[in-house]
Amino acid sequence: MVSVSRRSLLALGAALPVLGHLDWALAAPSPAKPDKVRLNYNESPYGPSSAAREAMQRGVATSGRYPYPDMYALAALFAQQQGITEENVAVFAGSMAALRYAVLAFTRDTRGLVMATPSYEVPRQAAESCKTQVHEVSLDAHHAHDVPAMLAADPQAGMLYLCNPNNPTGTITPTEAIRQALANKPQGCVLVVDEAYIDFSDTPSVVSWVKDHDDLLVLRTFSKIYGMAGARLGLAIGHPALLERLAVFGGDNVPAASTLLGARASLEDIKLLPQRKALNTQLRDETVAWLKGRGFTCTASQSNCFMIDVKQPAEQVIEKLAAHGVLIGRVWKDWPHWVRVTVGNKHEMQRFREVFAAQVVSA
Repeated sequence: MVSVSRRSLLALGAALPVLGHLDWALAAPSPAKPDKVRLNYNESPYGPSSAAREAMQRGVATSGRYPYPDMYALAALFAQQQGITEENVAVFAGSMAALRYAVLAFTRDTRGLVMATPSYEVPRQAAESCKTQVHEVSLDAHHAHDVPAMLAADPQAGMLYLCNPNNPTGTITPTEAIRQALANKPQGCVLVVDEAYIDFSDTPSVVSWVKDHDDLLVLRTFSKIYGMAGARLGLAIGHPALLERLAVFGGDNVPAASTLLGARASLEDIKLLPQRKALNTQLRDETVAWLKGRGFTCTASQSNCFMIDVKQPAEQVIEKLAAHGVLIGRVWKDWPHWVRVTVGNKHEMQRFREVFAAQVVSA
């Protein structure tokens, strides 16, 4: 194993190329009539919080220096809040990079990747790029990961990937099932739990488990509830030796100081997360109830996206809505009549309902 210092470990970057009335959440309100309603990439409609924006502006002035002190400070703050050590946290320019590194580190030609379908496709793409065998297992009847089937899919698996809440369905896999996966996976296999959407849900995080398990890697991102998708910042949480196995694929390409300062300000704002979660829940549940009232089935999402069975080829619905300025999508091959919709702001969800009613319900 390559020995990597803590400084190098935390300095990981994204070297691989690609991918009620709660108006306080609108740090920078969208135009009253935007050209397009963008509900297709699971982005936040609110962007960074006001405190994060101010911190990011301050960071521009320090761009002449490498941002390592700010990176260490962010790792330390996150670790303190989670009850783990700084050595359990590695910083990346987006969690997508950490996920790709994990596939490269934990799989090989004789040790495949096991994941759910439909789910986030990046690990499959990374595995296929290096000709690693991929075993995709359908979600169960409740749209959770079918852990028993995943465990049986490849007795020599090198990596088990579990996205919770799942993208694109927004559905939850019970904590006990994750515990089962960790306890019964193949010897030497690493369980990777992607918690990009965990803060939208009521399900508990498994971050604290890394203290007792050296074969568990947890991923977090600032792209979703914190509204920093364009700023690119993610975290990998695990045993230091496990993180070293990721470090060999990265260098000292780290997020900019402005990004790191914005992330720290987001973590320090104790009201931000519960407020945005409440607003997302309200708008998501209102929209899902509206759809169900018109005879459409939706996934039981606890995320900032959900899926709809549109009862026809989903590509057709995507095209119809796009023609009227509402962008949704995309389609997963195993669910050709289902489409994913991101939860936008109040105006965006109203516009989505108007166009969906005209183009799908009344069509």
